[in-house]
Amino acid sequence: MKNKPTHRVSFARFTGKDEQGNDQLAYGKEIGAIWPCQNGKGSVLKLDIIPIELTRREGVIFVYEIDSK
Repeated sequence: MKNKPTHRVSFARFTGKDEQGNDQLAYGKEIGAIWPCQNGKGSVLKLDIIPIELTRREGVIFVYEIDSK
């Protein structure tokens, strides 16, 4: 692809609960990126890694916009 990715995708797994019962997360690990479609309509998500915890819904995906500057 000639274009650069517009967003980075990371995943953080749940590590437990805090005193209030809220989920605690591990540090995120980059697992892929989002690239613009060549026709300018929409985007494509490309994952380099698919964490096993993702398939079990044991974590959170984060999407970060890449600063184009």
